[in-house]
Amino acid sequence: MVGMSAGVMTGKAMAIADLRRIPGVGPSIAADLCRLGVREVAELRGRNPEALYSELCQRTGQHVDRCVLYVFRCAVYFASEANPDPEMLKWWNWKDPRQ
Repeated sequence: MVGMSAGVMTGKAMAIADLRRIPGVGPSIAADLCRLGVREVAELRGRNPEALYSELCQRTGQHVDRCVLYVFRCAVYFASEANPDPEMLKWWNWKDPRQ
């Protein structure tokens, strides 16, 4: 990047780095959260994961893999709980209940 030292991060890069602190959130899902306007973990407190997922599908113009919803559920839990249960920090524990 011209004019920037290697140690300087852009706002988006800083946001992605912060969001990646969430268990199960890698670069792709962190970028999805940024696309939804989420810039830090604290902004997920009390959010509706289903609404975030629906908005992501709408913004991308396609059906997004349902696993992203499970990660969003886990992310909101992580952001909302002071002492989260380690088992609930595994995104697969947020799957839809079997019908």
